[in-house]
Amino acid sequence: MSSETSTGEQHLSAIAGFRLVTADLPRLLAFYQDVLGFKADGPEQAIGEDEIRLLGLRGAGRRQVLRLGRQSVAIDQFDNPGRPYSAGGDAASLGFQHLALVVADMAQAYDRVRGAAPISEGGPRHLPASSGGAHAYKFRDPDGHPLELLQFPGGSLPAAWQGEAAAGRQIGLGIDHSAISVADADASAAFYASLGLRAGERTLNQGPEQQCLDDLRGVKVAVVPMRAAVGTPHLELLGYHVPRGAARKASRANDIAATRILWKGTWTALLRDPDGHLQQIDASGQEALK
Repeated sequence: MSSETSTGEQHLSAIAGFRLVTADLPRLLAFYQDVLGFKADGPEQAIGEDEIRLLGLRGAGRRQVLRLGRQSVAIDQFDNPGRPYSAGGDAASLGFQHLALVVADMAQAYDRVRGAAPISEGGPRHLPASSGGAHAYKFRDPDGHPLELLQFPGGSLPAAWQGEAAAGRQIGLGIDHSAISVADADASAAFYASLGLRAGERTLNQGPEQQCLDDLRGVKVAVVPMRAAVGTPHLELLGYHVPRGAARKASRANDIAATRILWKGTWTALLRDPDGHLQQIDASGQEALK
């Protein structure tokens, strides 16, 4: 991977945003705006030549940045399209990566996404206290990108979301985290710790609620939150003990499944973690951390 490396220690300080890839920008924009309540953050823009080279691609691309609360998602379409999202992958597959959208009213939010392809079986699930006690529901957008609706249990809404809730937003308050399935949670945690992230309290999620949430039988998954100095949104590692996840196919940055987390860091690079998930690091200072 091409990269520009600065002198001094390399570390990540915050998640600045997320990058989704599509082959049909108007269609995906309509879903995120009309169904999920994202708002356009400025006009559509061209993807710069420097970034195209960083991604290891040729040709040109265009981008629309969207905001949900204080977080941003950019939807990218490249003139040289990559592969569509592969069918048949489940939540344990090592290519799996979802964005968790915080909602104030799960029933209302679920009603908005009923027409989307479900991942979870039988609608939203109330997870046990040992798994965080939240209400959650997983589904896919029209291109196949996994998403999760997440409602924190009553009285425990984190401070990061209280202002958004007070503003009366019901569909989505913001993006809490991006979760990635990994083959070895300890190895992946060590990789991200080497970049300056701190591991939070690990949980082992299992039982009938988790089985329905992931639509996997006998599921046991270690969940490891990894946080930078600015901790919201954060990264979550999903290490499935049962079932074991299918290996990830080698991907290029223009593949639909090649979701990128955009990090604020001390150098500019495109990295692959131990399971091939793409991490784009920006040292230019152009991405606002709001």
